[in-house]
Amino acid sequence: MQEASEKAILYALLANFGIALSKSWGAWFTGSGSMLAEAIHSYADTGNQILLFIGLVQARKPPDVEHPLGYGKISYFWAFIVAIMLFSLGGLFSIYEGVHKLQEPEPLEQIWAALLILGIAIVLEGASLLGALREIRKLRGEQSFSEWFSVTRNAELVVVLGEDVAAEIGLMLAFIFVMLAGITGDTRYDAFGSICIGVVLIVVSIFVATRIKSLLVGRSAEPELRRLIDNIIEEDPAIERLLNTITLQVGPKIMLAIKIKMDSNLTIDEAVAHINTLEKRLKQQVPAIGWCFVEPDNVD
Repeated sequence: MQEASEKAILYALLANFGIALSKSWGAWFTGSGSMLAEAIHSYADTGNQILLFIGLVQARKPPDVEHPLGYGKISYFWAFIVAIMLFSLGGLFSIYEGVHKLQEPEPLEQIWAALLILGIAIVLEGASLLGALREIRKLRGEQSFSEWFSVTRNAELVVVLGEDVAAEIGLMLAFIFVMLAGITGDTRYDAFGSICIGVVLIVVSIFVATRIKSLLVGRSAEPELRRLIDNIIEEDPAIERLLNTITLQVGPKIMLAIKIKMDSNLTIDEAVAHINTLEKRLKQQVPAIGWCFVEPDNVD
């Protein structure tokens, strides 16, 4: 899971930094507000990828006394910060820039340069988006994309995908509005483009923040993994009944707590041996399980 996230982040980081530099030059050269909004958006996205990398690195820290389940959830914190930056540095600034250009219009120069840069950026951002989708395809297996997206606990890929989609839509809007400004000679189109880009970024940031919030609060493992865990437990001949299972997604790992009714004919030593074997089998068949706690009982 982490390897796929790292590759998707790397695709986005390289694409966004290169695009940000070219947009900055284009904004200075043409005086386009839409181009400036897009440049700020790309710099914000570049910073966001760095924050996501920081989250992945910090999430690998081993458990300690203060954090017995490790630091996996720290990646959710950085993903949430990214959503806030996308909202503020991206969305709000773009709207502000568009309103400013409406109040104090400035002439656009060398529009062909802006359109050329935006066209190249659309291609590069599209390559980044395809890279993210390629990594998602490796993880979702036989699931449809919509099914994977609705159940995934991978915060980094959700953020990268959201950013890439927002960036691609923003670039297309910028291209259309700059072209309209050039054709009509009315610079208000450029300002409207900046405002529309800001609205898109705000909508995407709110959507991403909502998805990350559930992980910050605490969310179970994906349904497919929960079904697999239940099947493994129920197939054990030493277990008469599975009373309850609780899973908690902690970054890339899962905490699993199980309550089971065991064969009453087993001695304590035999029951302990069966439990140890069950824990080992669960971790072998579901490598995402980082912690497993089993409680023998008669009632839930």
